[in-house]
Amino acid sequence: MRIFISTGEVSGDLQGSLLIKALQRQAVAAGLTLEIIALGGDKMAEAGARILGNTSGIGSMGLIESLPYVIPTLRVQRQAIAHLKKNPPDLVVLIDYMGPNLGIGTFMKENLPDVPVAYYIAPQEWVWSMSFQNTNRIVGFTDKLLAIFPEEARYYQQNGANVSWVGHPLIDRMANAPSRTTAREKLGVKVEEIAIALLPASRHQELKYLLPIIFQAAQNIQSKLPNVHFWIPLSLETFKEPITAAIQEYGLKATIVSSQQQGVQDILAAADFAITKSGTVNLELALLNVPQVVVYRLHPLTAWIARHILKGSIPFASPVNLVVMREIVPEFLQEQATAKNITKAAMELLLNPEKRQQTFTAYQEMRHCLGELGVCDRTAKEILEMYI
Repeated sequence: MRIFISTGEVSGDLQGSLLIKALQRQAVAAGLTLEIIALGGDKMAEAGARILGNTSGIGSMGLIESLPYVIPTLRVQRQAIAHLKKNPPDLVVLIDYMGPNLGIGTFMKENLPDVPVAYYIAPQEWVWSMSFQNTNRIVGFTDKLLAIFPEEARYYQQNGANVSWVGHPLIDRMANAPSRTTAREKLGVKVEEIAIALLPASRHQELKYLLPIIFQAAQNIQSKLPNVHFWIPLSLETFKEPITAAIQEYGLKATIVSSQQQGVQDILAAADFAITKSGTVNLELALLNVPQVVVYRLHPLTAWIARHILKGSIPFASPVNLVVMREIVPEFLQEQATAKNITKAAMELLLNPEKRQQTFTAYQEMRHCLGELGVCDRTAKEILEMYI
């Protein structure tokens, strides 16, 4: 059985790798042999896919920010479509990565309509859609949409998609996460040390818009709490040089952990607190019971266009808040994302036991909305059943 999987960016590569492992487990149970070709990254390659184009570093958020990636994105999209024309698969699985996947999905519907298309982790149209055009396209070419959020499932079902809510794959991934004690021992974190995880970037644009304010806030916190130490996991190895330079510039007591050292989960589990960009990592921290402050900024022109021309507004940016549609973790977006605001919220969560306990209680509520263990295997089974 030949499966083509298309995804991009760091988070897509992670989710793709988890799904590939589950597909292989379920294929063995069903007596199938799989050949998986993919747009993805190193994690998917390690899981057994043949990578047609590496997309883990091709991605952005926003209009102005996407301009440098237009040509690389079109290139991998064309590469994928050329491959699909020559080698029609038995099944196509799209994971997030809206721009390229809209093109690939539309190609499948128009040229290979008999090949089933599954969309797993659909674009968050249910959060920030400003027209139904993309929603209608997604529903039009998708034979089965596998939703990870309850609100996502409701939205796409109401708009005509064949939807299964499978739950969030991080439930599976975090089931084997180390305990706080084990992680701190492994990293050599001292008992009296306050360990703070800094997660400034998984996209190149975030080094410019988020890293300076996050590191300025870290510098402020360090001046107030001398026993603090910062831990910074790399999402891409190319970020090591600019982050190392920034640590020196801001005079931070910090340790960088390479993405190749498999230590990201240890840092998250060991942390007393985190300052983080908005993204999947927010859910990982919540499932590990780590209080956090979430920040995000786009190019000012992108924000202006979204507000004034597209008339867009989003209820929340962090997946933690989106799950329950209320603020569990503090979010500072655009003009509100300042070192001063981050520092104030951070100090409260670090020093106020009552505030920390409120966060832990809310995390438990959120956890119940993410589904039960076995998400990846449930998803894989549904995907394979589309072919069988």
